[in-house]
Amino acid sequence: MPAEGEITSLLFQMKQGDRHAESRLAALVYTDLRRVARRLMSRERPDHTLEPTALVNEAYLRLLAQYDRDWNNRVHFFSVAAQVMRRILVDHARSRSAEKRRANLAKVDLEHACLPVNDRSDEILALDQVLDRLAALDARQSRIVELRFFAGLTEDEIAALLGVSPRTVKREWSFAKAWLKRELRSREAQSTESPA
Repeated sequence: MPAEGEITSLLFQMKQGDRHAESRLAALVYTDLRRVARRLMSRERPDHTLEPTALVNEAYLRLLAQYDRDWNNRVHFFSVAAQVMRRILVDHARSRSAEKRRANLAKVDLEHACLPVNDRSDEILALDQVLDRLAALDARQSRIVELRFFAGLTEDEIAALLGVSPRTVKREWSFAKAWLKRELRSREAQSTESPA
């Protein structure tokens, strides 16, 4: 990842209205955003209509279009970028789900932050809903899951971004995975008990 000082400096310059800072920021973060998108999209089904480049471009355009672009530093920027990528994938999944209207919920494998290759729209929607509930209970654990699952960052990268130890990230990732798995199993059990 780019150095903290470089990104923070460019974000400050953007706040001051420097239009050239936007293009310099893009050049600085694009490679890392593309790496994250490539890792994330590698878990998608082979015929997915979104490509890593399209995901990065859409995410960056949405980031720049935000009216409250008051990013404080690199951590804040990459956290918001992960949220934007999550929203793009969730929006795409909703669109796919609306087309299909499948009744049953699929299982989500959070053990290695990857899912089986198939149509994952229902899985992403289910994960998005329980992740919102986790955020209400523990914002940092939710952010760790978001950065790990949607942005594809390692525990060390997340620790660096959040300013905590890798051990803290590992512990909270374990707690969050267990909580999410329980919630997803509960949702699945409820969906199988409901009359079709």
